[in-house]
Parts: sequence; C-alpha cells; structure tokens
Amino acid sequence: MSVDTGWFKSGYSSSATEGCVEVRITSDSVLVRDSKHRLGPHFSVANASWRTFLTMAGNR
Repeated sequence: MSVDTGWFKSGYSSSATEGCVEVRITSDSVLVRDSKHRLGPHFSVANASWRTFLTMAGNR
C-alpha cells in the first residue's frame, strides 16, 4: 500500500509562530521543510529514523 500524507504543519507550530516546519510522510521516508520556503529545499529521513527521533524528542 502506498502512503503519502501530503505536507502538514508540525503539531508544535502555531499561527503566531514564524519558525514552523512541515512534514510529509510517505511509504519510503519522511520529508521535512521550512514552512516559509515551501518551494525551497527539504530533507528526508527513513521512517524508522523519524520514529526514533520522535521517541527521543518526546523523552525530553
């Protein structure tokens, strides 16, 4: 099954905050970009690495 969530803002982003990131989850990877530069570059990480990052960030 193919997965592609489309771009969405981080749950920690708000309309009052200028420093937002957007995330896009696909079958193969997770892409991250700056919401102010939607046509600019993005980076991608493996799904397993993203899950590890979220787990580690949640423990802080």
